[in-house]
Amino acid sequence: MTLLSDIVNKLNDEFVIEAYGKDASFSRFLPQAYNSRFDWKAEFEEGFTHYFNGLMIRGLQTVGRVHLAVFPTEDVLERFIKESDPGDLLFMHHPIVMECGDPEGEWGRGFVPIHSRYIKRIKEKQLSVYTCHIPMDFHESLGTSMAILKAMKGKVIDGLLQNERGENLILISEIATISTNGLIEQLKGIFEVPYLDVEGKQHREINRVAIVAGCGDKVDWMKQAEAKGVQAYISGEIHCHIDNEYGRLRYHQMMEYAEETTMSLLGVSHSASEYLVKRTLIKDWFEKVLGIETNLLPQKKWWL
Repeated sequence: MTLLSDIVNKLNDEFVIEAYGKDASFSRFLPQAYNSRFDWKAEFEEGFTHYFNGLMIRGLQTVGRVHLAVFPTEDVLERFIKESDPGDLLFMHHPIVMECGDPEGEWGRGFVPIHSRYIKRIKEKQLSVYTCHIPMDFHESLGTSMAILKAMKGKVIDGLLQNERGENLILISEIATISTNGLIEQLKGIFEVPYLDVEGKQHREINRVAIVAGCGDKVDWMKQAEAKGVQAYISGEIHCHIDNEYGRLRYHQMMEYAEETTMSLLGVSHSASEYLVKRTLIKDWFEKVLGIETNLLPQKKWWL
């Protein structure tokens, strides 16, 4: 058993939660998702309601295992509650689900909150929940994009969207020469997904890629990467398939850009792109640095 306070302090220090301030994304999207239907400020830990990262739900003082996931989907939460022992910790990337849509299926609903019944069950079993979003995206050794680069055996040569700490959100990497089709097959294997979202040009030889986990479906980011000689842009999302006016506008903008870009544009799914770090770098960190047993909680469906 490990003290919950020791784990939380170690995570807060490793990901410098307070230094990042309020999470730019979830400080907006989480309150919007819950709206007035649920008193989230009363249910979640005070620090979390300020930073929107960190300890979200507090359980027992001691932790037996840490369970690793990306989104709090219903299947993930059901498994966590069933497979955990009282006091266990769920460590996720997102505090709410983000449905970005399936390129070969239905479009998504956008941000979806955790249903109150799951929060009630988690508290009744005295479990804890910790989430870390932006600080993990930028982390230079435990980052979501860094995990992708390492899986591809790439070498960082440049970056984009640097923060005040000098960390890059988008990594530009040299990789062993490969074709677009070869890269698609490689990524399907790395992320264990049945298909990718593919746009842009096909290349026989690719050796410079841009990598950004999560929602990289921003035309401006793609143009910046293209200007640096990138031949393939790899992200969780290439298209925004959110079923609302915003999503349709973004989809239209992306389709226009896809006609003119010289890059291969490859989306591996938002959740799969961010789960990779959990089953590799984060799993190793918990087990080797903190000596805590982990349990992986992959989603049943990666494209949501």
